[in-house]
Amino acid sequence: MSTHRGYFTVDAVRAAEAELFTRVPDGVPMRRAAHGLATVVAGELRERTGGVAGRAVTLLVGSGDNGGDALWAGAQLRRRGVAVTAVLLNPERAHAEGLAALRKAGGRVADDAGDPDLVIDGIVGISGRGALRPRAAEIVAALNAPIVAADLPSGVDPDTGAVEGPAVRADVTVAFGAYKPVHALAAPQCGRIELVPIGLRLPEADLVALEPASIGAAWPVPGPADDKYTQGVTGICAGSATYPGAAVLCAGAAVAATSGMVRYAGTAAAEVLHHFPEVIATQRFATTGRVQSWVFGPGAGTDDDAGQRLREILATDLPVVIDADGLTLLAAAPELVRDRAAPTVLTPHAGEFARLAGHEVGPDRVGAVRGLADFWQVTVLLKGRATLVAAPGRPVLVNEAGGSWAATAGAGDVLSGIIGTLLAAGRDPAWSAAAAARVHALAANLAAHDDAPAGTPISASVLAAHVRPAIGVLRGLAHPF
Repeated sequence: MSTHRGYFTVDAVRAAEAELFTRVPDGVPMRRAAHGLATVVAGELRERTGGVAGRAVTLLVGSGDNGGDALWAGAQLRRRGVAVTAVLLNPERAHAEGLAALRKAGGRVADDAGDPDLVIDGIVGISGRGALRPRAAEIVAALNAPIVAADLPSGVDPDTGAVEGPAVRADVTVAFGAYKPVHALAAPQCGRIELVPIGLRLPEADLVALEPASIGAAWPVPGPADDKYTQGVTGICAGSATYPGAAVLCAGAAVAATSGMVRYAGTAAAEVLHHFPEVIATQRFATTGRVQSWVFGPGAGTDDDAGQRLREILATDLPVVIDADGLTLLAAAPELVRDRAAPTVLTPHAGEFARLAGHEVGPDRVGAVRGLADFWQVTVLLKGRATLVAAPGRPVLVNEAGGSWAATAGAGDVLSGIIGTLLAAGRDPAWSAAAAARVHALAANLAAHDDAPAGTPISASVLAAHVRPAIGVLRGLAHPF
């Protein structure tokens, strides 16, 4: 079973393509890509219109290889009875062989997109940077038909997923030979993603996503000889008189994610016990009892007492997750974690990241989270629809949530509680953060679609109630019944 999916930068793909060209005749990689593209387009036509022959497809053709891929795919579609029209955005630099093949098959060239059943975006490839140029932007803005992008949506940065102006928003993206960072970092622009192998030999990726089935297979569950202590005891120090709900959400998520034990220390002990009587709760850190990890910060406040609790927790040799108010305290005292030997996981959103790093995240989110993790020598989870997890000297992990249902107050408290349970069970910090992000995103999606196929807004408490079903789904992928 594969444990992860790699996303490869432009430089890595170009190097792999150069090696491929030494093994196969000229034109073969493009023909393979075009065949895959044409196959996906035909499937889309069949699904959307009920057939292939007699349908109309418009190609938006730029210069370079992506334009060639679109033209060759158009030629194949034309031979299947599709009316194919090519709009050449740079006629002098259109791929000559691809254009000749399209014309030979009966395709035509026009100045406007017309009213097709489907459009193929072959404007720019992975070498392109920046927004669509004015003519391309005008054509794309006027389209009403679904769009299938060749390799990536034009106008979206292939390595960062940044959109800095007009860009294609595709319904389907056909990735040639390898997934690129854009496919994870700008998933809403890409739509459904289909991979077409073309024979590339790829290195280890610097950006990877854990496969859901592998998360389910590795999730901690009770073994034959386990008891409540051997599975890991999670310590939660969260909430305050002002924000008792943060403690309830964080502790509740930990209860849902583990079969071991959860201990709570803080002023919201009564509220936590009211909702989760299985938690061992106390108001003071000193009387908590033995734990295997700590979660600190959600709703904890930023006063002197909170700062002292953070110092006490970080002075232990236990793994620690720091979120929310804990990150605000840490921004003023980074020395508390920079020299820490035990695993430390920080879980900022973009604003909290800026306070920690001293600068905004910027368009290169992967580079930003990697830089903070390396500089502070900690594991950093940067929240977002594409959540990123960086640990020093290791590939960055990405979790594309598939939606933004978890964008609700308190959802981060739930996430930190899940991460804490995995650390208490002895799991690797980066894996724990990425696996928790996958469960968190799936729980949000399950909650949003309970008896509502189109999805409905959710709250953090509803999300937390779906953590256990989400774990069950992932374990079912690994251990089908």
